[in-house]
Amino acid sequence: MTNPEQPPRTPTPRPGGRTARVRADVVAATLAEVTEKGYDGLTVEAVATRAGVHKATLYRRWGGVDGLVAEALASSADQPWPLPDTGDLRQDLRRITQEVFSVFTDPELGPTPTALISAAQRSDVGAAALRAFFAARHRQAAEVAERAVARGELPTGTDGDEVVRAATAPLYYRLFVTGEPLDARTAERAADAAALAARAGLFASPPAEPDDRNASDDRNDRNDRNDGDGDGGGGDESSQA
Repeated sequence: MTNPEQPPRTPTPRPGGRTARVRADVVAATLAEVTEKGYDGLTVEAVATRAGVHKATLYRRWGGVDGLVAEALASSADQPWPLPDTGDLRQDLRRITQEVFSVFTDPELGPTPTALISAAQRSDVGAAALRAFFAARHRQAAEVAERAVARGELPTGTDGDEVVRAATAPLYYRLFVTGEPLDARTAERAADAAALAARAGLFASPPAEPDDRNASDDRNDRNDRNDGDGDGGGGDESSQA
C-alpha cells in the first residue's frame, strides 16, 4: 500500500496553479477510494489512476496512502465552516451538534467523513493529521463561546475550545468508539450539557493560587522580626536591673 523506500510524509504547503489542481484531484480521488474501499483497500495506484496523475508523483509528494489520508484531512480543515450566531450559547451549540449529527448520519454524505476518520486512526501520520483537523475545527468553533463571554453569558477566561469539544465529544464517542446509535436527541442533550457546564464555570481558568513557598517565606520573615524584637527587649531589662 505504501512505498517501502519512502515513509509517509505530512502534507507540505500547497501553492496555487497546476499544483493546486493536482492536489484537488488527488484529494477527491483519495476520498472516493477510501469511501468505496476503506483503508485496507486504499492504494496509491488506484488513487493515481482515478486522479489522472502518475503514481510516482504521489509517492514523491505524499509518500503513500497514509500521506494521502493526511492530505485529505488537511484539505477538509481548509474548508470554511459557517458558525451559528443566535445570541444564545445553548442554541449555537445545538446547531453545531445538529450539523455533526446530520452529516454523519446522512446516507449520502456520511460514508465519506466516516471512512476518512476511520482510515486516519490506522497510522501515526493519519492520527496526527486527525488531531490537527479537530484542533483547527475547535479553534474555529470556539468563537461561539467567545461571543458568549463578551455577552456576559459565560465567565471571563472560559476556554472556548473545551466548550466545543465537550459538546461534540459524545457524538464522536458513539460514532467511532462504541458504535451506538446516534440520534437528534443525543446531539441536543450533548449541546445542553456543555452549555450548562460552561455557564457553571467548569471551562474557565481557575484563579491563581498563592505560592506556598512565598507564603512560608513571609511567615518566617515575620517570625524572625518578632524574635528579634523579643531579644532586644530582654537586653534592656537586664541592663536596667
